Amino acid sequence: MLGSESSPLPAVDVVVATHQRPDLLRVALASILAQTYPGPVCCIVVFDRSEPDHTLERDDPDRRVRVVTNTRTPGLAGARNTGILVGSGELVAFCDDDDEWLPEKLSRQVEALERSGADTVVSGITVLYADRSASRIPTAQSVRFEELVRHRVMEAHPSSVLVRRSALLGDIGLVDEEIPGSYGEDYDWILRAAQAGDLAVVEEALVKVRWGQSLFSQRWQMIHDALGYLVEKHPAFRRDPRALARITGQQAFALAALGRRREAARAAARTIRSSPRERRAYLALAVASGAVSAPRVLDLAHRHGRGI
Repeated sequence: MLGSESSPLPAVDVVVATHQRPDLLRVALASILAQTYPGPVCCIVVFDRSEPDHTLERDDPDRRVRVVTNTRTPGLAGARNTGILVGSGELVAFCDDDDEWLPEKLSRQVEALERSGADTVVSGITVLYADRSASRIPTAQSVRFEELVRHRVMEAHPSSVLVRRSALLGDIGLVDEEIPGSYGEDYDWILRAAQAGDLAVVEEALVKVRWGQSLFSQRWQMIHDALGYLVEKHPAFRRDPRALARITGQQAFALAALGRRREAARAAARTIRSSPRERRAYLALAVASGAVSAPRVLDLAHRHGRGI
């Protein structure tokens, strides 16, 4: 049972890193403030490389909004860490500034943490892209460390994460600010969370995730470099040929999108040697050959609630 006179409901800090998306930010904030969770919620809006909007601030002790400026490394990772460290809630959640929570999100997840004893819980998401939507629901099996390494379960989205502050500042650790461009910082973090202990799962789509708004979606050189960083950081990729092929296939696609055809072909060949069934290698070859454009492939993937 959640909360009692002797054990009040845990306070939740919600970190929202934002960069020049004021209209979407207000939608995200409204969804956080409208949570049915009866405990206190403090939304910490971190403005990254942009002028803070202090009109968003709210002093209600049950639904507070704080506005701060990123004081750490410029980018998403530093902004998230800034928000984490200025807060004090027992639980910490993240919400991207272009996403939206369903009203029951926090209530269901706090219940799941209490029931399971886990340090981290995720939920399902509904991907919104153009005029389409697709729900993606994780399972306890799909968010085990080995599965996350092999498949990069997009359902374990950062906007669905709720974590105990003690674990976040302890065994799991803060967001890695060394990742090039902060690309994949959420993937690195969820891998570390899964290594630290089993993740609890609420098998419902409790977050609306808007695709096509990402600041990373076509910054191909940065994506290529960040993927290489992740492989070096996590030896588990090199122990699993299929997992490594997924990453090198993504790198091949990035090189093809950059027009570096020979490098893309070589990366695709390495990918196929590791795992002949890795489709990203063949998509990279198609883009490198000019048969199809990278934006067209991305558009088709996003329409099915997937990425490259």
